[in-house]
Amino acid sequence: MGRAGEIPPAMQRAAETADVIELRLDCLEESERDIARGLLPEWLSQSGVPLIVTLRASEQGGHAAIAADARERFWTSVGKLPDVCLIDLELDLIEKLANEEAILKLPVDWRAVICSHHDFTGMPADLDQIYERMAATPAGILKIAVQANDATDCLEVFSLLERAQHDHREMIAIAMGQAGAATRILGPARGSFLTYGSVDEASATAPGQLGAKDLRELYRIDQINRNTQIFGLMGRPVSHSISPQIQNSAFAAEGIDAVYLPFEVLDAGEFLRRMAHPESRELDWNLRGLSVTSPHKTAVMETLDWIERAAKEIGAVNTIVVKGNELHGYNTDALGFISPLRSRFGALKDARCAIIGAGGGARAALWALRNEGAQVGLFVRNVAAARSMAEEFGADCHGLAGAAFGGFDLVVNATPLGTAGAQEDKTAATAAQLRNVRLAYDLVYNPLETHFLREARAAGNETLGGWEMLVAQAVEQFRLWTGQTPRADKMSVAAMNALKK
Repeated sequence: MGRAGEIPPAMQRAAETADVIELRLDCLEESERDIARGLLPEWLSQSGVPLIVTLRASEQGGHAAIAADARERFWTSVGKLPDVCLIDLELDLIEKLANEEAILKLPVDWRAVICSHHDFTGMPADLDQIYERMAATPAGILKIAVQANDATDCLEVFSLLERAQHDHREMIAIAMGQAGAATRILGPARGSFLTYGSVDEASATAPGQLGAKDLRELYRIDQINRNTQIFGLMGRPVSHSISPQIQNSAFAAEGIDAVYLPFEVLDAGEFLRRMAHPESRELDWNLRGLSVTSPHKTAVMETLDWIERAAKEIGAVNTIVVKGNELHGYNTDALGFISPLRSRFGALKDARCAIIGAGGGARAALWALRNEGAQVGLFVRNVAAARSMAEEFGADCHGLAGAAFGGFDLVVNATPLGTAGAQEDKTAATAAQLRNVRLAYDLVYNPLETHFLREARAAGNETLGGWEMLVAQAVEQFRLWTGQTPRADKMSVAAMNALKK
């Protein structure tokens, strides 16, 4: 819990990026709330931007257990607030006051009241009824925030915004959680009265809330309109990805009216049908293309209208382009994998190469190396499960346990071992296994310095990190989507800066 004295400097920081600042008084101790109530007029007069004052109930996402009668006492004793102030009152409190015919006790201009309702459990079945209850109150602004478990849950939230515009009502509609990011970024361009962003990661007040600085600088939210081209990354999870930093920096550098979003997707087919395919999507938006990551690279192929030969042979699509009324699939992973390798290694014909892993990254690497004329061996934990894949690409298949890679020209880690998080301290191979290898290539890009790369350097290997592959495949995606070749140096700088954070 915070202290009232911390609010003015926090307001000052927020004003650097925000058009409106929300004061969450439920984040204060009860005694500090009493102090804050007395200081509100002073804070409001000193603020350079409009303020929202909120005293949230715990069941509605507040940080303290504050009963309805305590919230009522607070608001009826706060006094008349300046015109630059909005206040957020939960639906239950407004209905309670109305039922008691005491609604006039609140010294507020109801045009400046946000009537809010939050559901942190999911998408309520009675969303339309909740909207109608809120619309029946005297509040000037309606706010509904619900938990999204899949990107398709955003459809109902965008539908609410359409309904409010039809009814000539001001509304804020948000899908919380990682899967709801699109509503936070696109909401204002689709009629939302405002969107919420945190001053920093530690001060986020709801699941999936983005930073205000990212909304301004990364997603360029002020420049998004109904005609803005939409691109994005579909996968699960996607919150770790730096693709938004890479692609949005390229759109900005090239002066293209476009934005790249994260889409947390459970069912690839349903997402493509309901949100992406021009013939069946339920949202009127200018979606032009998608990146595809784990676990959907194979599943999306069933829904596409056309797939390039390389992607068919690899058995995975990582790029979707909207062409007319069709969805076309490509694989840029193979090109992204081989481009930096050629620059570092040179000709790969007859090179002895070992790939560790049997997932989508390994398939792209196998295909690319075989196309270069390399001799490839696949090293896996479960030989029986991976043998058919190895045979499909004309590669040998070996067990990883106890493997020694001495004599190989190239060893590729195509497993997630070493990725930031729970697997960061793991490696697919040790220095002892990597002795006498010319080049070790880790497809993991976050962190920049993986355990595998440290082991490779200890063994005397040259090394190549995954961020170069990430940028190379992103350059090709951009070209497929826009027909333009972006500045790879700009994308590289954006990738590096994101990874350093």
